[in-house]
Amino acid sequence: MTPTRRSLLQALLGAAACGLLPGAVAPVAAQVAPDAAEVAGYAGLHAAAHAGNLPEIRKLATDKALLDSRDGRGRTPVHVATFARQREAIRLLAAAGANLDALERDRYDAVTIASVADDEETLRLLLSLGASARQVTSRYDGTALIAAAHLGHAGVVRQLIAAGAPLDHVNNLHWTAVIEAIVLGDGGPRHQQTLQALIDAGANLGLRDRQGNTPLQLARARGFTRMVQMLEQAGAR
Repeated sequence: MTPTRRSLLQALLGAAACGLLPGAVAPVAAQVAPDAAEVAGYAGLHAAAHAGNLPEIRKLATDKALLDSRDGRGRTPVHVATFARQREAIRLLAAAGANLDALERDRYDAVTIASVADDEETLRLLLSLGASARQVTSRYDGTALIAAAHLGHAGVVRQLIAAGAPLDHVNNLHWTAVIEAIVLGDGGPRHQQTLQALIDAGANLGLRDRQGNTPLQLARARGFTRMVQMLEQAGAR
C-alpha cells in the first residue's frame, strides 16, 4: 500500500471513529443531544432551558449553584439550551453568570455544539456573549473550527475564523481544519467554500498529516479537482 493510499484509509478509519464518513450529515459518536427520556426527566433549570421557559429561568437563575449544574451526561443548562436552539434562554443564562465555555462529559462546549449543528444564529449569539472559539474540545483534542470544516459548514467556519479560532490547530488524529475539509469532505461546493475561507484567512497549507501528506497531495489523491486548483492557486505544494 502506498503512503497516500494508507493515509486515505486512515482518514476513513478516523472518520468512522468520529462517527462520520465522507458525505455524512451528523455525528453518531460525538455530541449527544438530550433524548426524549432525558428531557422528560429534567427538572429545574435544565427543564426550563430546554423549553425556553424564560420566567422560570429568571426565577431559578438567582441560585448561582444551579447555573452550571450537570445532567447525567455532564450537560449544563447552557448546553441543553444550545441543543434546543433556545437562544433567549442562553441570553438569560449568560446574563445570570452561567459559564458559556463549560465542557460536558465528552468535552464539547456550546460553541462546538452549535457549530456541528450548522446553527449559525445560535453560534453568533454565543460568540457575541463572550463564548470562546479557541477551546480544545472532544476526545480528539480538536476545535469547533475543525469540526465545522469537517462537515463543510462554511458559514460557521467564517464566523469562527472571525472570532479568533486557531487556524492551524492539529488534533490527535494529526489533522488540521484544512486537512479535515479535504479528507472528510465530499469535494463539493460546501467543502470548497470552507477550504476557500481557510485559505483566505491564511491557514497553513503546508502542514502534513501523520503519513507526511500535504493538503494538496490529499486533494489530488481524492480526485477533488476544484480543491486542487484552489490549493495550487494559493501556492500550496
